[in-house]
Amino acid sequence: MRKFLLFFLLSYSVFSQSEYPQDYFRSPLDINIVLAGTFAELRSNHFHSGIDIKTKQIEGLKVYGIAEGYVSRIKIAHFGYGKALYITHPNGYTSVYAHLQKFSPVIEEYIKAKQYEKESFEIEVFPTAEELKIIKGEIIAYSGNTGSSAGPHLHFEIRDNAERPINPMLFGVDVEDTTKPIVSSVYAYPIGVNSHVNGSNKKQKLRVIPQKNGDYKIEDLKAFGTIGFALQTVDRQDLAANKNGVYNISTFFNGVQNFEIDFKRFSFTETKHLNRLIDYSHFKEKKVRLQKLFIEENNPLSLYHNIIDNGYITIYDSTASVYKAKIKDFKGNETILNISIKGDVKSPNDIEEKVSTQHYIQHDLEAELEQGKFKVRFYKDTFYDSFFIDFSVKNDTLTLHKPVIPVKKSFTISYDISDFNENDLKQLYIAELIGWNDWPSYSTTKRKGNTLSTYTKDLGTYVLARDTIAPSIKAVNFKNGSWISKYRFLKVKINDKGTGISNYRATVNGKWVLMEYNYKKKTLTYDFNDNNVTETKNKLKVIVTDNVGNSTTFETTFFRK
Repeated sequence: MRKFLLFFLLSYSVFSQSEYPQDYFRSPLDINIVLAGTFAELRSNHFHSGIDIKTKQIEGLKVYGIAEGYVSRIKIAHFGYGKALYITHPNGYTSVYAHLQKFSPVIEEYIKAKQYEKESFEIEVFPTAEELKIIKGEIIAYSGNTGSSAGPHLHFEIRDNAERPINPMLFGVDVEDTTKPIVSSVYAYPIGVNSHVNGSNKKQKLRVIPQKNGDYKIEDLKAFGTIGFALQTVDRQDLAANKNGVYNISTFFNGVQNFEIDFKRFSFTETKHLNRLIDYSHFKEKKVRLQKLFIEENNPLSLYHNIIDNGYITIYDSTASVYKAKIKDFKGNETILNISIKGDVKSPNDIEEKVSTQHYIQHDLEAELEQGKFKVRFYKDTFYDSFFIDFSVKNDTLTLHKPVIPVKKSFTISYDISDFNENDLKQLYIAELIGWNDWPSYSTTKRKGNTLSTYTKDLGTYVLARDTIAPSIKAVNFKNGSWISKYRFLKVKINDKGTGISNYRATVNGKWVLMEYNYKKKTLTYDFNDNNVTETKNKLKVIVTDNVGNSTTFETTFFRK
């Protein structure tokens, strides 16, 4: 048996399922596969839609097409997936490769022609089945760190013909993993005023006791009424220290299964509802994602199976019950959590307080709140639950509840600017105050008549702000009037400390040139191998604009033979 990971080989694992081909795809890399992230891991506002393959902390590894097919989509963006490639295969699946450094020469030539045609670095195209055909094992790209990647790796996906991402491990991936999932914390949730856990009607953190065999138990409970549980759990594989997501959680009450969540496949339309799976307020306050082992109302996730009473349990007086959770990774390593519960009918000694304000939001109705210059409009089903909202305005500051309520879809905040001079309006924007120092973070702001508005999914504190400082631009690897014949790249650094970079445009001798924006390094880079610069004396002009229209123009001259 090989010591290291085998990728996409014929597998007889109990997890392999006949509907997924086990020998059709090869590995996208030619190194031993070690994962930094697993499928459906809990991320900010979404499930992870693929697997993250470590690339030895470097960029430039060869990326291969996993099967024959054709390039059906190429997308290049500053954020998100960065440089991404999509290949459609004859068997109906699509493979996705993201955070790429660059594409193969043929694909690179194709996409650069499109970028010059559009005069834009950011681009999305959908080649026909005849334009960029791929054979199995062909080099299609090189691994990188583009987009919102936190470090060099290959983000890899397999999607079905309905564009639903599927756990790539179902296609035969075999990772070296003999480590059981870890349970870090467990909480109990009394439901209703008559329910309690250890005498309290409030959410309770339970004492987790590790066992010698790697399982866990909870210190014996006394409880009554309807109870739900949530836990913090991660998986670790043998060759990486990353805290990965688990594959399956199932629960049993007195020997009968009453809940299961299976991270096998999901659709992009439901990924935002991760915030209904986790205890969202706990995450916002503690930065810990607790997975709820019960299903609340208005939860549309398709990941649940074998549900009884939505995963809740009911404890009666003078009873002895056992609640058990089984947490599994894809390789079948299983951790068991045992909770023994004694029924005790006594009334709780503290009751969860119900907070009320002047404004009540009913989730299934539209609502509009207005005070001073601010107006907030919530659309039907903006929230999962109805609740009392904290809403107040003081001068140019809007307090719109604490950001501890999950938001299902965006709502509108608007500000009346009719009292401002026309000369001041271009520099005004709506900002969300974030962080310990209440930094004004630009929220995409539009103007219509005398109204500024922003469309957002974040509760919190908002202000009317002004940005009067234009972006900065400076040369990195050359000086005005210098000879740079031996250079392959021309680099400038751009930055904006206010609302951020909105767009940029670069020309050499009056003709548009492709400059790649790296927002992490704040650089624009031109590659002379594009062969657009043929003169000896050249005039570079770069114009950078921020999100409220402040603009800076940088001009310089360089020479090349």
